[in-house]
Amino acid sequence: MRKTALLQTSAPPVTPAGSLQDAYEGLIERAAANGCQLVLLPELHNGAYFCQTEDCSQFDQAEPIPGPSTDRLGALAAEHGLVIVGSVFERRAPGVYHNTAVVLDADGRLAGVYRKMHIPDDPGFYEKFYFTPGDLGFEPVETAAGRLGVLVCWDQWFPEAARLMALAGAELLLYPTAIGWDLRDEPAEQARQLDAWMTVQRGHAIANGLPLLACNRVGFEPAPDATSPEDGIQFWGHSFVCGPQGEILAQAPSDQETLLVAELDPGRSEQVRRIWPFLRDRRIDAYGDLLKRWRD
Repeated sequence: MRKTALLQTSAPPVTPAGSLQDAYEGLIERAAANGCQLVLLPELHNGAYFCQTEDCSQFDQAEPIPGPSTDRLGALAAEHGLVIVGSVFERRAPGVYHNTAVVLDADGRLAGVYRKMHIPDDPGFYEKFYFTPGDLGFEPVETAAGRLGVLVCWDQWFPEAARLMALAGAELLLYPTAIGWDLRDEPAEQARQLDAWMTVQRGHAIANGLPLLACNRVGFEPAPDATSPEDGIQFWGHSFVCGPQGEILAQAPSDQETLLVAELDPGRSEQVRRIWPFLRDRRIDAYGDLLKRWRD
């Protein structure tokens, strides 16, 4: 069995990247003590989710890769002998920034990066202001914990991204995430959004016969320009791990920081794909129109 851990946390205090040690070191140590081989952190975990507004001063938070965060995560990975998947606001060049997932192998080396491909631009999620779309494609990262198909948040809603990771040999799908509710939405609407979020990702697991890990933030983060107590995002937590038939293996609550541990059977994907051979039966000769924006 392969043991994994998701660190569902709220935003740490807004301090330099050194705060990473205070916010996550203890949780990573606990994951290692639990025998975990793989740890997944939430999206943009070094501080508050700054994309609620468009503010040029926020670019000062960006850092290179390799840089302070990958150095620190690499040291933690090597110290505890596990793979860590983190999330960095990457400064690639002046005026070119990415929302980037980083993978530190169990020996501490930077095994690979993934630059978020799908960039949202919605009220409270003004990511197009900050992030250039990724240009590295959908390539799994080889690690001591397996071949990781790492994607990021908004990528969760696009089956093409999960499929391309699967076709490239990913053994797990991982989604560091920052998603939540507008407090002004009715409870029924909030429930529909959460259900859709979980359902679409379980569908990716099923369609590709792969386990899936989604690690979200938790807690309320007020908007920097808030004029009322409701202005901000209530990150809904509910981080979860599901198996290759979409079965829920572990799930965190909506309102608590949680070290979520789950065990995965590395051989189960092959067993499931033998009885549900979706990859065998794909009609790749008939899918050309998927490359069009719309079929007029």
